[in-house]
Amino acid sequence: MKIVSQPEELVHFRHTLQGSVGFVPTMGALHNGHLSLIKRSIAENDHTVVSLFVNPTQFLPSEDLSTYPRRQEADLKLCKLAGVDAVFMPESGHMYSLVEPTLCAPETLGYALEGLRRPGHFDGVLRVVLKLFNLTQPTRAYFGKKDAQQLYLIQNMVRTFFLPITIVPCDIVREEDGLALSSRNAYLSPQEREDALKLSKALKHASRLVIQKEFHAKVLECTMLDTLAPLHVDYARVLRRDFTPLERVELGNTLIAIAAYVGSTRLIDNLWM
Repeated sequence: MKIVSQPEELVHFRHTLQGSVGFVPTMGALHNGHLSLIKRSIAENDHTVVSLFVNPTQFLPSEDLSTYPRRQEADLKLCKLAGVDAVFMPESGHMYSLVEPTLCAPETLGYALEGLRRPGHFDGVLRVVLKLFNLTQPTRAYFGKKDAQQLYLIQNMVRTFFLPITIVPCDIVREEDGLALSSRNAYLSPQEREDALKLSKALKHASRLVIQKEFHAKVLECTMLDTLAPLHVDYARVLRRDFTPLERVELGNTLIAIAAYVGSTRLIDNLWM
């Protein structure tokens, strides 16, 4: 497995690869959710490249950039055992200059839900992902469905910028008790870890109502809010998969999304229906 830190070195390495290339962009602190993306890429491509980069432009000044979990040695070991061809681990100064163009998420979506609480977050996400795409020139790129809004915006960027890349959405990976895997779960105390289960329980309750033919979005949202109490909830919404509002569930085109604070840790989860 090759470890690359300079963008120019990655470009040179990419030119040596023949056949399809899968790319899995991450911020490190890898867990089984990331591993599921890596394994799928390896199964579907001739080569797989993983990036480990805690991207500063997607963090707000009040967020956890300095304390975000970093486990470089463990991440590299996991990638090597999985069969990754190369890991890209740049420094921030390698990825950004003092004078460079910026990229803004569409205003209607980039500043809703996640973007409402984190204005400018998706600008930073799209900016770094476009840079990584340009460096790796992947055939396919793999993203988890847990970051549903991010996934949709990246798909939109690829489509509107005519990038020759297939975006592969991958299912959420959960612990046995239902908690969605997240690098930020490491922040949770034992009691907060138990409280965090309210997110997946809220989604299960909403799903159960849909199975019972309750399709009204407001009813599902109220049920989720009741289940999430007393957590501080950013949102519990029933939407179309393009993030436009709806009044009734449209099976095959519905996203049920939650964001809530467990202690000081903000977690997200969702269900695709």
